[in-house]
Parts: sequence; C-alpha cells; structure tokens
Amino acid sequence: MQEYRAQEFFEKYSVRTDLALEAHEVVVEREGPLELPGVNVSRVEKEQAVISRVVVENEVGARMIGKAPGRYSTIESRALREHNREVHEDLARYLAEELDWFIQDTQLGPEDPILVVGLGNWNATPDALGPRVVQNIMVTRHLLGMTPPELRHGLRPIAAISPGVLGLTGIETGEIIMGVTDRIGAKAVICIDALASRSVERLCSTIQISDTGIHPGAGVGNRRLAINQETLGIPVIAIGVPTVVHATTIVADAMDLLAGQRPASHVQESPPQRTTFRVDPRSFMGPQAEPQPAGQPQMSGEEKHRLFQEVLAPYMGSMIVTPKEIDVLIEEVTDVVAGALNIVFHEGVDYDEVFQYLT
Repeated sequence: MQEYRAQEFFEKYSVRTDLALEAHEVVVEREGPLELPGVNVSRVEKEQAVISRVVVENEVGARMIGKAPGRYSTIESRALREHNREVHEDLARYLAEELDWFIQDTQLGPEDPILVVGLGNWNATPDALGPRVVQNIMVTRHLLGMTPPELRHGLRPIAAISPGVLGLTGIETGEIIMGVTDRIGAKAVICIDALASRSVERLCSTIQISDTGIHPGAGVGNRRLAINQETLGIPVIAIGVPTVVHATTIVADAMDLLAGQRPASHVQESPPQRTTFRVDPRSFMGPQAEPQPAGQPQMSGEEKHRLFQEVLAPYMGSMIVTPKEIDVLIEEVTDVVAGALNIVFHEGVDYDEVFQYLT
C-alpha cells in the first residue's frame, strides 16, 4: 500500500522524496491550500533548529502526500553540516526530546529491551549512516543480564545490529530483523537509515523520525520487505537522514526555475533577487509539441513525468547525487543521532558523559 501511494505521488508531481514534510510542501505549492484534509502540520522554532511535526491522520491524507498514516517529526538545521560540537550537542538534545515523544507512545516499560538496527551498506558512504550510528550506540543488554536491578542506574537493555544489505548477505534485511527480535524478545525496534530528499539544501541537514516503519532501499527505487509494526508485531521507529537526491529531481527544479516557478524547497524562504527567464519546457520535446498560451502553466506533473520517462530515463533515470564532502557530513550526523539515542535510552547517564563516549 505504501509503495502504491509513493508511486502515485511521483506520477502526479514528478517528485521523489522520503520526507513527509517535503511531500506536504510539494502539494501545498502545486495545489494551493495551506491545510490539507487528513494532514496536520505544526512548527516550532528552536535556537539551533526548526522542528516540524506532520501527522497523517487518515487514508485521505496519506494519498495526498504519498506517505503512510502516522507521525513524522523533522528537525532542520544547517548547523548539522558544520563542525561545531556545542551546537551538535544541542541538536542531539532536540532529537532526544522528539524520540522520547515517540517512545512514550509505545508504552514501553523502563527495562523493556530495544533493538537498534543500522540499515545500509557500510561500503557505500552515502548509505553508511545506519552502520556508523550502531558503532557509537551504548549497547547494554549483555551487561544488564548479569547486573542486579538496584545497580543498573537507569540503563535500558539495548542490543544493536548492522544486518547489511541483500547484495552482501543474500538475506532480506527484514527477515534478519524478524529473527533477531523474536529471539531476544525485543519490545521495540529503532531503525536508522539514509533517505532521499527532493532538495539539495536538505542533504545531511535534516533528520526525520517516524512511527510508520521503513522500506529499505525505497529512496533509490530498490524496495525490499517492509520493516514496520505489521511485519514485526512490535512498534518500529524510523530515524532517517537524507544523503542523496535524484538527478531527475534536480532537473525538474531547474525546469521549474526556467519556467518562472519556485521549487518546493524554497517555500519557507525569501526568494533571492534574480532575473527570471521564462522558457517553455515543451520546447525540449521537439517541434511536434504544441505551444502554450502566455501566462498559463507550462507543463503539468503528468506531462513532466512523461517527459522524464522519454528523455531522461535512458541517461539519468536511476542516477542519484550526493555531496562531494559526504564522508565528513556522515560523521557529523552520526554523532548527533548516536548521542540522542544514548540520551533517550539511558536516563542514568549524564549528558556530558554521553558525548565523551562519542569522542
């Protein structure tokens, strides 16, 4: 069902994104209404970040933005791309607060075990976020089993795995997680994965948390077995950071700029002063294309989608783009996500001790 919604959204708007906030922005920009039926959006500005909560309340809202019903929390901060330890500690606290909101809703007991899963391929830097976060998680399940309750000091039983990808193991990631959770008796799963964005500006500067699970590889068109409450039988919280953007999305935004339209990534920002060039995108389709009257929309989402399939797909249909400094950016985001998880898991550990552990 989720795959169908996402494909329907792409065919309508020619946009691929794993972020619910971006999907909402696209619909608002293209359709006009600030409030969508079945979708509730709230926004809070912090000193170092902007936190947006998107709640997809029903199937109507899910079909509109191409996301499953549930809650999505997004933390945006350009400081994530900078090497500033003090600011990153603040961002980790923001993320911990949002994670605590999701964990409280699962009604987990203080000693219920949680499995942390680092999704992705550790051999590919843009896809290595999950495995690198797992390397910095304070795993305690093996220790607490030998420790009396009075000496645990607010530590939760945490186990962590990096199952790799199907091409490395020959096993579906979802199948591995099913076996591990059943064996260790985990009461919840937290998955960390790299996502795809529709905006270059949001790469490694945005963190999304959701309670709808995750489809490994969905961001790059390589869908696998879903990891969610329906397949595992326990709550699943997904943490994702966009590290790639589809090449066709960049082209679509460039075409919108040429046609005098703003991409959705600039909805909340003041547009820069520039000379606007209006070009009919149909001119790229050949002399048989009929010209559009002046002042009318140049190309609908369906027409643009057909253009991509006919012209771009043979050359860059499956191409994805990542920043050249992705290795450094992944390291910065890893510390923030791992620090937040350690804070929310282990109440008995002081904030300063958490970040000393990551040093």
